[in-house]
Amino acid sequence: MKVTVENKKGLNKDLKIFIDKETMNSYMDEKYEEIKGSVNLKGFRPGKVPKEILKRQFGKAVFGEVLDKVLKETSTKALEEKKIKPAGQPKLDLKTYGEDKDLEYVLSVTELPKVEIKSLENIKFDEYTVKIDDSETDKRIKEIAKNQPNFKEVSADTKAKKGDLVSLDYKATVDGKDFKGSEGKNTQLTLGKDLFLKGFDEQLIGVKKDDEKVVEATLPENFPEKELVNKKAKFNCKILSVKQSEEVKIDDSFAKNLGAKDLKDLKTLISKQINDEYKNSLDQLSKNQILKEIEKIKVDEVPENLIEEEVKILSQGMSEEEAKKNKKDFVDKAKTRIKTGLILNEFGEKNQVKVTEQEVQAEVQKQLRMMPGQEKMVMDFYQKNPSALASLRGTVYEEKILNLIKEKGKANKKDISKDEAEKILKEAHKHDHSHAEEKKETKKKSSTTSAKEKKPATKKAKSKPVAKKTKKVSKK
Repeated sequence: MKVTVENKKGLNKDLKIFIDKETMNSYMDEKYEEIKGSVNLKGFRPGKVPKEILKRQFGKAVFGEVLDKVLKETSTKALEEKKIKPAGQPKLDLKTYGEDKDLEYVLSVTELPKVEIKSLENIKFDEYTVKIDDSETDKRIKEIAKNQPNFKEVSADTKAKKGDLVSLDYKATVDGKDFKGSEGKNTQLTLGKDLFLKGFDEQLIGVKKDDEKVVEATLPENFPEKELVNKKAKFNCKILSVKQSEEVKIDDSFAKNLGAKDLKDLKTLISKQINDEYKNSLDQLSKNQILKEIEKIKVDEVPENLIEEEVKILSQGMSEEEAKKNKKDFVDKAKTRIKTGLILNEFGEKNQVKVTEQEVQAEVQKQLRMMPGQEKMVMDFYQKNPSALASLRGTVYEEKILNLIKEKGKANKKDISKDEAEKILKEAHKHDHSHAEEKKETKKKSSTTSAKEKKPATKKAKSKPVAKKTKKVSKK
């Protein structure tokens, strides 16, 4: 195989590829040997059909298969030999071909530009660590303690009041008759919460241990025995105990109940959890800074075919007139996106960043946890849409690259308070919101839709929102 590069115009190149007829014939002979054993022709034993007979019978079909194979193999090899990374699918133009002939063709290719990534190792960005005051940790622990049930049994003559926990056995009747599910043993009710039957527990206010009390309540719409729905039932209740809520004592025992070693360990865990509530959003701000710095890196030329493809994506759903009005803005955005992608990809390749199947599945599981109750729908979506899974893989790949750039870059480390973290995130959110409104206003001005004429809605660009502050800490 002989490869020569011709017609160099910026990133566009023509590769003339020549394969002599002897090489082509050897490929043909290989194919004939391959099919000989499977061809059954009258008068010949299997595997004994002469090549000339095979050529007459199957020559055109064999040549078509061989040509397709040779074009794929040699075009890939030619690009590797000349160290060309194509931007998009190259165009192939056959010049000379045929049985017992030389093969010559031209591969027209747009090359990906060379990008400089050395400066990424010195890229500057802010890296935040939130310092949590002891008072914040104590406040959060008190909130947790407040939500921990801590009931203690009271003396036999103490009357139950709102907020107390009453345990009881009951037997119910409707019109003097028993019914399915009419008995309950050791049923516990917190008075005032009204979680059993409407108006039931308020009738227990004032009862004492060992009291017997008849409570009347209407059976609800969702009651299993449909013929009893909305009927009044009488509940003969035997009070087993009355317990009053006590303030939870915050000590080592309390901490151990929450899975910590002791109170000191619990405070460390809670402090870390509060910090983690801000970590993801602050990390995203750092990555946005890195992406902004990457946008400043100069790339001499961006492939036109990639720009055209990206502009199509950006203008998807727009009318032809709207797309034309916004074209310059879209071209600028397309160039920035492509340039950033090229730089990140080059950095990823140079540092051998790979995405494993386990990492993709971990990301899917993460999405499942974020959408409780919709797990099956999410799984079905990814199983039926390979392109969505490929996009998810791309997101994981980019995330790994940005994390590696962070490791190698120059972090301006900042210790900030919780209040400062909230202020920084609020400002970032405000900036994102105003930027989105600005884009919306631009879109309104460029729109040519009249009140009578309906046109396809513009597809909104996907922005990266700043995560909102989490108010409750997990008790895990």
